[in-house]
Amino acid sequence: MTPTPPITARDPFDPRLARRAPPELAMFNEAGVLAAADVHVATRLAALVGGVPPAVVLAIALAVRAPRASHVCCDLASIERTATSDLDPPEDVSLLPWPAAESWIDAVGASPLVAVGEDAPPDRPLRLVGSRLYLDRYWHGERAIAADVRERATARVEGIDERALALSLRRLFPEQPGHEPDLQRVATAAAVLRRFSVIAGGPGTGKTTTVARLLALLDELASAGSGRLPLVALAAPTGKAAARLEEAVHAEARRLDVEGGVRDRLLSVDASTLHRLLGWRPDSHSRFRHNRQNKLPHDVVVVDEMSMVSLSLMAKLAEAVRADARLVLLGDPDQLASVEAGAVLGDVVGPVSGGLLMSADTRRELAALTGHDVPAADPPAGSALGDGIVVLRRVHRFGDAIARLATAVQSGDADEAIAVLAAGDGGVQWIDGDVSDPATRSALEPVRAAVVRASEVVTRAARAGADRQALDGLHEVRVLCAHRRGAYGVATWMAHVERWLRSAIDGYGDGGHWYAGRPLLVTANDYGLRLYNGDTGVIVMRDGQPRAVFERQGELLEVSPTRLAAVETVHAMTIHKSQGSQFQMVAVLLPDETSPILTRELLYTAITRARNSLVLAGSEASVRAAVTRPIARASGLRDRLWTANESIRTR
Repeated sequence: MTPTPPITARDPFDPRLARRAPPELAMFNEAGVLAAADVHVATRLAALVGGVPPAVVLAIALAVRAPRASHVCCDLASIERTATSDLDPPEDVSLLPWPAAESWIDAVGASPLVAVGEDAPPDRPLRLVGSRLYLDRYWHGERAIAADVRERATARVEGIDERALALSLRRLFPEQPGHEPDLQRVATAAAVLRRFSVIAGGPGTGKTTTVARLLALLDELASAGSGRLPLVALAAPTGKAAARLEEAVHAEARRLDVEGGVRDRLLSVDASTLHRLLGWRPDSHSRFRHNRQNKLPHDVVVVDEMSMVSLSLMAKLAEAVRADARLVLLGDPDQLASVEAGAVLGDVVGPVSGGLLMSADTRRELAALTGHDVPAADPPAGSALGDGIVVLRRVHRFGDAIARLATAVQSGDADEAIAVLAAGDGGVQWIDGDVSDPATRSALEPVRAAVVRASEVVTRAARAGADRQALDGLHEVRVLCAHRRGAYGVATWMAHVERWLRSAIDGYGDGGHWYAGRPLLVTANDYGLRLYNGDTGVIVMRDGQPRAVFERQGELLEVSPTRLAAVETVHAMTIHKSQGSQFQMVAVLLPDETSPILTRELLYTAITRARNSLVLAGSEASVRAAVTRPIARASGLRDRLWTANESIRTR
């Protein structure tokens, strides 16, 4: 590794710079690839054993960096192509002196700090498997998830009355004239028969509808059989997502064609965050009360919004669920993944996203139970995982043009995405330009007009104390940004929206901090008030006094605003924060094409927040960059799940 000068001169007092870093690491630190902490940890580990070559110290620093950058490991064979700079604007990291991959891997494998292969004793801080270099903790977590999921995926539930199951499936999922059969029956049957199942699909494909009917069906089968009713847990990674899951299951329960007892039991099921389900321990931030030695008591565990679940949290969940319980995962593998390390749902669904991958025996069994043909390809040799995974495709929620755009983005077809945008029909409007340019901002009149109309309704209702009408108005329009700060960020566009509203609505914002019509975003969980990070509400006037009103399970929750510990105004929000929400109209403001967070998953998530109308503002270069840039997270979980164990590369 030949030292070269830094790419760009940095302020020597920049706190992000690592003091006294070796020259080889200093260059990567100055380019924004490594943080100071990555450098210090790597150099400290190297000092413990002495004589560690610079290229190996660099590899260790990159492995330390990996979880911070949401990777499970550092793939030394591809890191040169996938690494990014944290600087703004980012540096061109291809100019850095990257070691040659093959010799680099050999040098790392020879280090006394690194255990090599799957079978080496776990007595080193790092683990090298093929070209993947892990911190030992993440290697253990990935391996444990794979073992737990593979074992559970091969386990069937015995004693199911298949005749009763078939009759219940037809009653709970009646045929819809004029529509091709959906896969909801197939997904439900697979979840009944197996200990591990995944019901995946985009917004509006009926995932929570399916799981509500699944729970009703399991209740009915138990009542007609053993009489022991299943103990059910509903969970999600965030409080907001848990509340939405509970609301959706309860709403569907009220509509179901089931006996009153079944409906009442469904209505009594509460949802919680995964952390609360597993049981926080006051003495630890990484361990839970329920674990491999103290299993959860539940017979059925349903987890929604699995795309947000990190590798570490999934490892804790998998070990805590009883071997004889059902684990049902719900989510959209094409959405933004967890902000922490891993893309668990994407790895679990794996190749199934392109079509079902069930064995021939499973296809025949499910076809007989559901009355549907079950089109599927044979799964990869050595994996039974696909027998329990179904991806729902029929969208029941948003318009055709939005659906076509989302599909084009999903499939990475930039030309089709541009064609749908350029057509400008079906509720999709494209403003081709850089939103940081004043000329482009002047073209955002449709967004300004829609925001003003919706805010007029909210403000008028809030001033009159009409809380329900004010809350409903919050879901009409939302501005979504990729960044929090900068020309493309939420802070900048919140200021723009505030100016629009103050100039268009008489007295808007008058009355101090808690003015009538102020839209609120909760930024931290408050279990006492039953408000969760991501919940939205509005300030309404009641007898001349401001009150904060939120909605919880169809009912209004009203509190004094002085009791709110963590809220902010929400005329605009980040795309990450919008996950799990839907609005009648969404205005998506894209950054320029150089933004490192502009990815396929980010654009897909933003598009699918819209029910009826989408305005996308951004240049063609930004759209193409997003569509052709999927999130690439270094992980070995997909290989472990979808290939035979002996085919996993080891050294």
